[in-house]
Amino acid sequence: MLALRLARGAHSVVQLRRLLVVAASAGTGFLLLCTLGYALAHPDPSAGALLRLLWCLAPAAATVHFAVAVARTDPGTRPRPGLSAVGLGPGRLMAISAVTTALSTTLGSILALLVFLHLRGDLPGMSFDGDAASFLASDQPLPLPAALTLLLPVPLAASLASAVALRPRSPRPTRSRPARPRRPGADGDSPREPSRTRAKSGPYADQPGRPLDPQQPAPPLPTPGGLPWGIAVLAAGLAVEAYASRSGPGLALPGRFTGGPARVFGGWSLTALGLMLAAPTITHLCGRLLQAVRPGALRLLAGRVLQEEARRIGRPLGVVCAVASGAYAMATVYSGARPSFGPLSTLGALLVAGCTVATLLTAAVEAKHARADTTAALLRLGAPTTVLRGAALLRAGALLAVFGPLTWVVAELAALPLTR
Repeated sequence: MLALRLARGAHSVVQLRRLLVVAASAGTGFLLLCTLGYALAHPDPSAGALLRLLWCLAPAAATVHFAVAVARTDPGTRPRPGLSAVGLGPGRLMAISAVTTALSTTLGSILALLVFLHLRGDLPGMSFDGDAASFLASDQPLPLPAALTLLLPVPLAASLASAVALRPRSPRPTRSRPARPRRPGADGDSPREPSRTRAKSGPYADQPGRPLDPQQPAPPLPTPGGLPWGIAVLAAGLAVEAYASRSGPGLALPGRFTGGPARVFGGWSLTALGLMLAAPTITHLCGRLLQAVRPGALRLLAGRVLQEEARRIGRPLGVVCAVASGAYAMATVYSGARPSFGPLSTLGALLVAGCTVATLLTAAVEAKHARADTTAALLRLGAPTTVLRGAALLRAGALLAVFGPLTWVVAELAALPLTR
């Protein structure tokens, strides 16, 4: 009940994001039900239904990823002072967020089931025939337990992923080394002149010693890990695609389109995973490049923000690059032909592209809320709004200048073995 009250009293923008999660879950559920209908209409043992179900994993993963991003930006489940006193600590808020995500995705699955039953003619309405009969199986009784089994994994995965992403994290204890006694004159200082000794704890240390140099740069933020693993997984995905393009069964997409070998899907999945792992480090390096070679205030601000937001927006940006490279590779492969895309193929492509772009935009909104205090402090200090806007445009330009060529290179490498 508390989750329903929080969902009802949320802002209109938050409600819009939740409705988008419902729509994405409904589209993914409809694809899964159409796969079941195709299996019912073609009872002979074949790999077509299994390959169609495998293709539905991409929209399902994109839907879960988007649902987690919406749960992270939900202000109703954000820890605030005073909530722990009434029993709403971080653990309870995490559970409420998981329940809210489960409600949104379950509502989408129910809508998908109602639409599917309506198109089949099981509910009052007109049933479809012709090409639609191949994935509706209107002449076959629909096994309800099988339909519910296909609709259940998406809400479960979304709620569990939201709970894992929002779980309370305790700060890691820092190991402090015991201070060693210093000998007089060990660092070249005279024992009679202690005021000339320099503190060794960094530019922000509150220790006695010689005044610090105001021109000394601030300590750099730690670089996110994952670049070596990302490069390795990306190379493995490209290798799988190159091997799969030579032999293998066809990959039947939901609809009338049949593309390359089935292992190509696994290669594209590895490619997407590799880009997702490497993107935070690449984003952090973009921030460091902006601050290189005598930067001004604008480049310093843009670079530091990129370094702080590398983990938050890096992974969604990597997924968007993976989807864009896959779309570019497919367009390159079929540039001279006219593949027959069915309605379900179009729906699946729109779901994957829409969810990935919406996830990136949601992560950008989350990053904006995270640095709201810093932005307010800069405005109080007299920073003009044009500087903040210029820093935002500079960050977007730097990311586009780096990830654009990277996406093109990955797409060309992915399409090269398929065009032979």
